[in-house]
This record gives sequence, C-alpha cells and structure tokens, in this order.
Amino acid sequence: MRLVLWEGHANSAATQRKVRLVTEQKNIPKESPMPEFPMKSWNVKLFILDQDGKQHPASCFQKVVYNLHPSFENPQQTFHEPPFTCTNEGWGEFEMSIDMYTTEKAKITIFHDLNFQSPEYKNDQTVTFKNPSQALIQALRETGPVGDDDAKANKARKAADNKKRKFAFDYEKIGDALTKLGEDDLLHVIQMIHDHKSDDTVTNNDIERGEFSVDLFTMPEPLTKMIWDFLLEQKMVTV
Repeated sequence: MRLVLWEGHANSAATQRKVRLVTEQKNIPKESPMPEFPMKSWNVKLFILDQDGKQHPASCFQKVVYNLHPSFENPQQTFHEPPFTCTNEGWGEFEMSIDMYTTEKAKITIFHDLNFQSPEYKNDQTVTFKNPSQALIQALRETGPVGDDDAKANKARKAADNKKRKFAFDYEKIGDALTKLGEDDLLHVIQMIHDHKSDDTVTNNDIERGEFSVDLFTMPEPLTKMIWDFLLEQKMVTV
C-alpha cells in the first residue's frame, strides 16, 4: 500500500464524486445446471450522485466495461450510453470489476459484488477524477462543484480554520514521516484514519493502484494528535 498526501485539497487536478450501482434480479423459469440454485435474470445500472445524493445519468463516462465471471460466453461487456445497463442470466454470485472510461484510454475501475440476497440493492462508491478535461469538467458540474470551484471554497474554509486555531502540529513533518513508514506502520496509520476521520476528512482508497490518499488538513485535531503521537513513538518526528 502506498500513501498519497493531498495538501489542503485545493487541487483543481482532482475531483471526487459518488457513483451508484443499482442491481435488480429475479428468478426465471429456466433449468439451472445447479438444481439447488435457481436461474436468475439480473441487470446492473450505473449512475452518478450529486451532493444531495440524487441519481443522475453518468454522462461523464464515454463507455463502461463490465468484466464478468470467465464462465460467461461473453465475459467482457461494453456499453456506451447511460445508464450503461448490463443484463444477463445465470445462477451464480460473483465479484465483477467495472471499468469506467472518461476518454478512450483514461479509466476508473471499481468492484461490485453481484449477489441474490435482495430483489434490488444499491452500491455507492467514491471515485476520483484526476486532471479532468474541460469537457469532463462541464459534465461533472451537473452534479456539483469541480476544480477551481472546490479550490475557492476550500481556500476560504482553510483561512477561517487558521484563524480559529493555532496549529499544534508540524504538518510538513507529519507528511514527510508518513511517506517513510514501513508497510505495517503505514497500514496502522491508515486504519487510524478510517476509524477516527470526520465527515469532512477527504480520503480516497484506490484499490487497483494500491494507493490510499488523504488530505491532512481535513483531518480532525484528535486524529492528527493520534498520528503525531504515534510518529513520536516511532521516532519519525521530533518536537
């Protein structure tokens, strides 16, 4: 696992959104090769959410590729129009990867568990758009602020925060120390962030790249103190 640090989140080169996968499934009157497991008809649709959690067509993607279980006759299925509905029949549950392309080559990959526990279920995941083009920026603006919009709002927030408190921690030292931690200590810190972050803490877990990203300046002070104290114990920082 590699740690990536964002400074202040005032970075117009990255914008986050939540995508939603909606799965529907039902039994169908077809013979199953596994008698204990009935045949199912299922479909997965992809949406993007705005800041209020409302669904919108994911028009920011040019195409979406569903990578299904290799037992399917056509395991790699590509769709070019929202809501990128992938419809199939089968009896088994499995995990699929889904490649969402913002251009012909630029893709974001997420993973989805296809299961038959409920007739319909939703899976929301946060994704990061890095270095978006002007066309992509316009598409993303339909569901919230992007780029400089985020930067301006965050700059004002940071200025207000700086007036309210005196920084008791050297964030430059923290950032430098975190990048030098061994694998076990780094995983420990990442778990601390997961367990103690606030709603305002900006993080992203990119499983495909093996990267965990965090904006240190958005962490709550108690969490920052915990990490600072841990780094002191490991002799990675000095007062």
